[in-house]
Formats: sequence, C-alpha cells, structure tokens
Amino acid sequence: MTRRFDAPGPDAPTRAPSQKLAPDRPRRTTFTAFGLASEAEPLSPGLHIVATPIGNLRDITIRALATLAAADAVLAEDTRVTRNLLAHYGITTPLLAYHEHSNDAVRERMVARLRAGEALALVSDAGTPLVSDPGYKLVQAAIEAGIAITPVPGPSAVMTALVAAGLPTDRFFFEGFLPQKAGARRNRLEALVQVPGTLVLFESPHRLPDMLADAAAVLGPTRPAAVTRELTKLYETIRRDTLGSLSERFAQEGPPKGEIVVIIGAATTPERTADSDGALDALILAALERHSIKDAASLVSDETGQPRRLVYARALALARDQG
Repeated sequence: MTRRFDAPGPDAPTRAPSQKLAPDRPRRTTFTAFGLASEAEPLSPGLHIVATPIGNLRDITIRALATLAAADAVLAEDTRVTRNLLAHYGITTPLLAYHEHSNDAVRERMVARLRAGEALALVSDAGTPLVSDPGYKLVQAAIEAGIAITPVPGPSAVMTALVAAGLPTDRFFFEGFLPQKAGARRNRLEALVQVPGTLVLFESPHRLPDMLADAAAVLGPTRPAAVTRELTKLYETIRRDTLGSLSERFAQEGPPKGEIVVIIGAATTPERTADSDGALDALILAALERHSIKDAASLVSDETGQPRRLVYARALALARDQG
C-alpha cells in the first residue's frame, strides 16, 4: 500500500523530481515508515536543512523523511552514515558529499543546481545541520544567490542534553568545542566565567578528563554540571554533580566512549561588600610585594576563587596607585 504524504498548499511552488532512472521512468520518491510505503509530494525548489537522529533512528520526523525522499539529492557530511539512514527508511535519493573540506568550487556546483530549480537536502552526520559542522558556508552562498532556505527541524544534541541535565534552561550559551591545547582551553574558559547562563559544550571523549579538570580550576569546583554520553542510544548515560566531583571521577575512570555533551551551571555572583573588597585588596597588595602583577593575580585568584581577570584588573589598579 502506497499513500500520499504532505501535499503542498495551493500557492506552494512545486516541480517534478529531475533525477531519472530511464527516459520514461522518474525516480520514485517514497519512504517506508510504520510498515507503510508513503509517496512524498514534490518539494519546492531550494536548499532544505534537514535534522536527522543523533542516535535513535526512530527520532526522525515524518516531514524529514518526506523531504529526503523527494529531494533531487542529499548533501551529506559522511555519505556512509547517511546511506544507512536512507536505507533504513527505504529512500533511494542520490547522495553527494559535502563536508568541512568541500571548497568554493563544490559550493558553486551546488548553487548552480539550486539556481536550475532543484531541491537539495542538506544533512550532517547526526542532529541539526550547521551546529558545529560546515553547512553554514553553503547556506550563506545560497542566500547570496537568492535561493530559498527551508529548515526542517528535529533532533539536536544541544537541546537533548540541556533538558536532561536538570540545570536552568531559561538562558544558555552554546560554546561548542573548546580549544584542544591546555593553555588556549583555559583562556577560553576564563572568557566564559561570567556568562550569565548555563553553558553547553561538546567534547571528545579522550579530552574529557583534562577539560573537566580545567573547567573546575577556572570556573570553580562547586559549579553544578552534567556529563551526558551517547544520548538517545542504548548506553545513554547522564552524570550530574559538581565540576570538582565530575573531574575527580573521570580522572580516576579515564576517558569514556561515545558522543559527549557537557552542561555547566551559570556563575553565581555573590554580593560584594566593602569588607570583602578590602580583604581582596589586602591579599593582592601582599602578593605584589613578592611577585609580578601577573603572578600575584594568579596566586590570589587561586586562593580566593575569584575570576583571574577580575583580580588582575584590581592588581593593575593597586599597582598604579602605589606609583
């Protein structure tokens, strides 16, 4: 049994699929779900940004399946990964590689196809395209060429981890991957100290213990956090604790396996008083008697837990006052 799905509205521009198996046989734009074969209506021309599952194949939307089936081609970060998804749902749309190494010439070819009236679907390996993947360059090129962009929303590792972490979701900041080198990573964490919202980070499993150690040192060991692993998959794991405790745990256990998203609670800003300011100044002045401004700021920051940038700025001011 084949059924029609997602008929376009009366004003929606449509076009017949351009891929041909033979002169009189157009490619069938069907997909199979819930044991039924469904035929998708032709898509409007343009670039369709399609979210795919981050692990569990059942998380894909019916609209996403119809879009992938009806597109003239699917642009995939890794065609091997996407081929498995399409095969699971009986979709035979041609696949084209589009990834971080795709150059301007590749984008120009894609834009030329879009200008010719084709409908192309863009996917990443998993989740929503353009989140920590190179798809935005193609979207920019398409927009500059006057091509219609149609988002097809769905799974996102960012949102999945955020709602499961148990931390405030009213304001959050997506940082993505931190720098790989320790010094650059700590510097970037310093810049995130006073972000007034929950932090969302991606991390490679083998770097997780070092990243957590740096985060505990820079952001503070008492900050609440969650390490989520293999979300929506068979071995999904969510560990909730303070940064200090999570850092110690993964230092002992070693790197985990799988895809990692780390959620870190927002900074708490205690009320400062004249007494606390005076105590901080006294510590800084004492340190300045024996150390450079930079070293003094680092020592006092480590001792008090105050942000290094704040202590350094105050140390500069005190040093100037002393002449």
